[in-house]
Amino acid sequence: MPNSEYLVQVEHLKEYFPVRTGFAKTTPLKAVDNVSFAIRPGETLGLVGESGCGKTTVGRTLLQLYKPTGGRILFDGKVIYDSGEQYDENGKLKVDANGKPVLGKKVQVDMLPYRKQMQMVFQDPYSSLNPRMTVEDIIGEPLDVHKLCKGKKERHERVIELMELVGLNAEHAMRYPHEFSGGQRQRIGIARALAVNPKFIVCDEPVSALDVSIQAQVVNMFEDLQEKLGVAYLFIAHDLLVVHHISDRIAVMYLGKMMELADSDELNDNPIHPYTQSLLSAVPIPDPKTARQAQRIVLEGDVPSPLHMPSGCPFRTRCRYATEQCAKEMPPFTDRGNGHYVACWNK
Repeated sequence: MPNSEYLVQVEHLKEYFPVRTGFAKTTPLKAVDNVSFAIRPGETLGLVGESGCGKTTVGRTLLQLYKPTGGRILFDGKVIYDSGEQYDENGKLKVDANGKPVLGKKVQVDMLPYRKQMQMVFQDPYSSLNPRMTVEDIIGEPLDVHKLCKGKKERHERVIELMELVGLNAEHAMRYPHEFSGGQRQRIGIARALAVNPKFIVCDEPVSALDVSIQAQVVNMFEDLQEKLGVAYLFIAHDLLVVHHISDRIAVMYLGKMMELADSDELNDNPIHPYTQSLLSAVPIPDPKTARQAQRIVLEGDVPSPLHMPSGCPFRTRCRYATEQCAKEMPPFTDRGNGHYVACWNK
């Protein structure tokens, strides 16, 4: 149900990609499977997990750069996508006597008016900018698409204002992307996202391609912009220290499923899910004495193929607490108190 407390609500989101596995045969690759979360205005939700777990796909599907397979997406209290699937109080899909999903009303809106309010900063600053366009044209393109400036003078002034906002020299407006460093290119991408005054930005690993000193500058800039403009972020990253620093809440994903969701400090101090515990144990500790005393949780085995997912909980093949129940059914995503959600039978 729509909740005015939240800017973005995602319910039972699914994104399946058909993969050819034989002659005239396709198998669905479940990149995102039954993921639910919500983001308040001006809040940052961090999304972490190892490579291939579906983090980027969540962000792209949320903005409908990929067409969702199922689920429901609400923005600012309005339904912008609904596959019509019905779920019971326990979060299980309702099916009829033949085992087919019970469907309600489907909703698919035109996303163009929502693009002004929902934007994305892409992962790779080297490939997400058009090399044939000047910086002024790159940042000014959203202004042209949404007809936000009346003339060339107003457009130029807005571009210069945005460049200064993200710490770029206004004199470089007529330069091309190849003339900038990686950190500067990422700032251009951020300025382009901010051009339309969005309420919400998906930040898809915006610092992973940058060196550590530049990472700190970009993360601090994100925080300053949030303070000035009140924008909400879905911050996707691998670095748990960066995510803990910038996020109000953190969600942990594994093989397309949401494993844990809690306040940033709560998740860091009191991780419940075995996968979250193993991720946090891998974070480097600056103090050598403390690092020697810390116990590293090493996961055994390899990540299963998303084409051949294990039954029940996808993490059970690498989990030391796994039981027969874990193989039978995926554990529900339940609140363990203070908004700390976990999907685990044994923790």
